[in-house]
Amino acid sequence: MKKAVLLGLLASFFFAFTFILNRSMHLSGGSWVWSASLRYLFTFPLFALFVWRSGGFSRVHAAIRQSPLPWLLWSTVGFGLFYAPISYAGDHGESWLIAASWQVTIVMGLLLSPLFHKRIAVKNLGAALVILVGVFLLQLKNILSFHLTSIAQTLLPILVAAVSYPLGNRKMMALCPPELTTMERVYGMTLCSLPFWVLLAAYGIMTHGAPSGSQVIQSLGVALLSGVIATLLFFRATDLVKQSQRQLAVVESTQSFEVLFTLLGGVLLLHDTPPDLPGWIGVGLIVLGMTLSSLASVGAAPETPLPVD
Repeated sequence: MKKAVLLGLLASFFFAFTFILNRSMHLSGGSWVWSASLRYLFTFPLFALFVWRSGGFSRVHAAIRQSPLPWLLWSTVGFGLFYAPISYAGDHGESWLIAASWQVTIVMGLLLSPLFHKRIAVKNLGAALVILVGVFLLQLKNILSFHLTSIAQTLLPILVAAVSYPLGNRKMMALCPPELTTMERVYGMTLCSLPFWVLLAAYGIMTHGAPSGSQVIQSLGVALLSGVIATLLFFRATDLVKQSQRQLAVVESTQSFEVLFTLLGGVLLLHDTPPDLPGWIGVGLIVLGMTLSSLASVGAAPETPLPVD
């Protein structure tokens, strides 16, 4: 159990680099278009290598050939309409603001349950309310200052991403045959979302020119640190405790530390403006809500989530 918790904490540490490096790329003059597209263009060959070494592509490619259009649609929703808005928001707000506000996806995932013929888990509603109050407090400064542009550039894209991520991934989990591993599903979704990323990269060439060397290196860092290392650590942690729903919930709750790691990294490394008092309370409530949400899931049907980043 201790090893699983430690691996979960390490995973949340590496996941935080998504928000920190995206913010760093913006501050150095890079565009969100390249931050988003390069991340998946770099991640694709890495996941392809993992799948090839673990058994080959035959099963996942056969599944895609059986339902190509749903794979293309829901992979684009789950990955494209998730990460592009998150990257856009990263150009308009501090890294900790984006990381903390993003956790509203837990609430959106809960509200989407009826679409998949599942009842909304009543015992999770309290945790969802805590998270919503926390996000409101994070945005309180903008609301009181009538900074509608700031809200539109941060919270609205995050809401789009927060709906798209659980919607696309749950649709894909229902579509995939049971013999496919999580790694094969992630590889297949990355493959099927490539047209979106190629089109976004083409748009980037036309509007912003080629990415700088610094942005290429930092995007590769996001792909390696968050897309590969954090993902593998998180899956390993959940594998160690998958026989116990309570221990699994504790390990999943370690992902709340992603917000704190992003906050520390953003303030110390990027000199982000730290939260004001309501913002600190909001961050605390979001972390509390994430933890409560995981613990409230004990006894529910197991559904290991994809890592967010």
